[in-house]
This record gives sequence, structure tokens and C-alpha cells, in this order.
Amino acid sequence: MLSYDKQLKSLSQRLRKNMTDAETMLWLKVRRKQLKRYQIYRQKIIGKYIVDFYWPRANLVIELDGGQHYSETGKAKDRARDDVLVEMGIKVLRFSDKDVFKNIGGMMEGIWSCL
Repeated sequence: MLSYDKQLKSLSQRLRKNMTDAETMLWLKVRRKQLKRYQIYRQKIIGKYIVDFYWPRANLVIELDGGQHYSETGKAKDRARDDVLVEMGIKVLRFSDKDVFKNIGGMMEGIWSCL
């Protein structure tokens, strides 16, 4: 079982209730074990981070990146976060929010191949 920061629980719950349009669209494609019958969690706390989507059976995290992720500061934070998750044995796939709207099929193929 992965450790998590209990102080992030209320934030995680708020994020689940207020997902972005891109997160909602992807969630509709992956919830209810639609991919290889794997359980998925959204806005899951792992360590001191909240990840967008997590498949525990595949040790896979999916992150959907909006505009703030493309600044130098955002890129540095994402690299540091990804490094921590990879050290924990978790694979991280990042997609742009735009990918969800323009290439959801390609995204789903990429995710499927990692499960």
C-alpha cells in the first residue's frame, strides 16, 4: 500500500468534485474498469502528491497538463514530482489537456499499451 499525506484528503475530495473538462472526458472513458477491467482512481493521493488518475494494478499514473504546466516553474515541479513517483516504481504518462479533446483515441491506445 502506498503511503499518503492525510492532510491532502479534503483537497483531493474537492478536486474529484470539481474536475476539469479534460479530466471529466477521460474519466468517462476509463471509469468502471473499462480498460482491461483494471480499477482506476481519480485525484489519488500518493505520498505528498495528488495525481489525476492512478491504476494500482499497473502502477500507472496519468497526468493531464493544462497551461500552468508549460511554464519553466511548472515543468520543473512536474519533473521533480515525476522523479519521486518513478522512484516509487510508478510509471507516469503525461498528456496535454488538448490531447483529450483532439486525440482521445490516440491517448487511449497509449494508456492501453501501458496497462
